Amino acid sequence: MRYLRNLLLLFLVGILALGGCQFTQTREADVIHITLWQGVNPPPNRDVLQKLVDKFNQNHPNIQVESLYAGQQDQQTPKILAAVVGNAPPDLLWYNPTIAGQLVELEALIPLNDKLDKSPVKAEIDPALFESMEYQEQIWSLPFATNNVGVYYRPSLFEKAGIKELPRTWEQFRQVAKQLTRDFDGDGRTDQYGMFLPSGKGEFTVFTWLPFMWSSGGELVTGDAQDPSNVMLQDNQGAIAALGFWRNLITDGSAMLSGPERGYETGDLIAGNVAMQVTGPWSLGEFTESGVDFGVFPIPVDQEPATSIGGENLFLFKTTPKREQAAFTFAEYTMSEEFQTELALGTGYLPINLKSRENPRYQEFVNKQPSLQVFLDQAQHGRSRPIFPGYNRISDSLGRAIESVLLGQSSPEQALTRTQQRLNLIFR
Repeated sequence: MRYLRNLLLLFLVGILALGGCQFTQTREADVIHITLWQGVNPPPNRDVLQKLVDKFNQNHPNIQVESLYAGQQDQQTPKILAAVVGNAPPDLLWYNPTIAGQLVELEALIPLNDKLDKSPVKAEIDPALFESMEYQEQIWSLPFATNNVGVYYRPSLFEKAGIKELPRTWEQFRQVAKQLTRDFDGDGRTDQYGMFLPSGKGEFTVFTWLPFMWSSGGELVTGDAQDPSNVMLQDNQGAIAALGFWRNLITDGSAMLSGPERGYETGDLIAGNVAMQVTGPWSLGEFTESGVDFGVFPIPVDQEPATSIGGENLFLFKTTPKREQAAFTFAEYTMSEEFQTELALGTGYLPINLKSRENPRYQEFVNKQPSLQVFLDQAQHGRSRPIFPGYNRISDSLGRAIESVLLGQSSPEQALTRTQQRLNLIFR
């Protein structure tokens, strides 16, 4: 009898254990796992993002987001396109808006008009950012963070050179760059350059050059702004002037060129090898941690103020209805006042959420970081790059033109004529 009781007890324990396993499996089956590919840099900014992702996961037990660093954006593009063609895309992609046209053409994205219209967060998005979200009257991405570019400088180097006023115009900037270019030991070699310019044909070079073209009255696209065949660079006087301005800094001996495709690195400015550099609020953390003196002033003006609106958007890929809705739930969280405030405080990115910009904690942060106010004020003059299919080819061709002029291989007119001929063959 005892044997039978023990056998029955083991049988019941087994059933309970099996039931527990089935319950666990059911619970696990209800969890939706989604992936986010991102290229957040520098590494401390990735840590900030991961903490915010962890917080989302804790508060949404039925949705678990895995954030994966996929490399810098120029490195990501082949990987993204291969994943789309292979029907294995991530659920969410963190990328600058210029890739939108390519992904729309591949029918890889879900349109977001309906979902965003039903979301209360839509009213909190900076209206200036919708231009980077819309193509052919559909919204294809959601803003994650925004920024623009200004000129970082070292006040102590300005003081040592006897410069008391910040340059506001191109001519003033050129003269200041000359004054800041110095040979301290008299050996005929430059020890300190006035300006740091990006080398290479990558998107960062184009992104930081475009404000100068816009400031000089140039336009990248004439007519229908969503038609790549309307790109007009030949005889584009604004583009010619902007290339000429950058080339003058080289011929004056006032500019140091970065390593190829390394124009975003700030080491030479922090070390004092150069006195000025175009970059954005994402660099604030590096400068603050370095302990060196620094400040920021707006992009110098030729005809009108201008800057490039940067930052990254989130793209939601076609997967399954449940995963698409889970991805949108996470995207809504990233656009919220809470997320945007924490991201801005941790990284220096400008919030895309208007309530976040008015948040007392963020206002206090801006008061302690006056350089941020330069970017916030300059945002009203910001311009977005096109997001139509083929922008990558335009950017690549324009980057080649900028590079050839900076290296002294051609004049601005020659470089832009060749670029226009190449683009005509592609688009016309």
